[in-house]
Amino acid sequence: MSNLVAISYPDVQTATMVRDRLFQMQKENLITLEDAAVVERKQDGKIKLHQVNSTVGIGAAGGALWGGLIGLLFFMPLLGMALGAAGGAAGGAMTDVGVDDDFMKQLGDKLEPGSAALFLLIVNSTPDKVIPEIAQYGGHIMQTSLSAEDEAHLREAAQAAQKK
Repeated sequence: MSNLVAISYPDVQTATMVRDRLFQMQKENLITLEDAAVVERKQDGKIKLHQVNSTVGIGAAGGALWGGLIGLLFFMPLLGMALGAAGGAAGGAMTDVGVDDDFMKQLGDKLEPGSAALFLLIVNSTPDKVIPEIAQYGGHIMQTSLSAEDEAHLREAAQAAQKK
């Protein structure tokens, strides 16, 4: 089961740097992420989601492949690819994986204009190695799906790592 952690940062650049560092740590097998997204509250108050996985692009690519193959059966592979890509993109747009977009927007409304938040769905991690790496960027833990006791331990560990 994944745990949700939302951390606010003063700007979108910092949140993106932390996300990218976590992706690097994932390659080092220190953390496994199911999803990671940055939510930015622009100066005008609008909320913008920066998601890594585009289900629209994946759906369009898969639809084009299958449409092309089916189109070969009817000697119209280009038409099949076009129809498959359109159908796949539409299906991908209706699919939401990872952290719920509406939830991220609701929490994003609580951010100060110009700031951002990093939303993580963590499958597993090595906290004693991950937390010190991430704590150097600062940030404030907004919300988690952890138990009250585990959340308190996370906050303590993050504060201790920031003081080093």
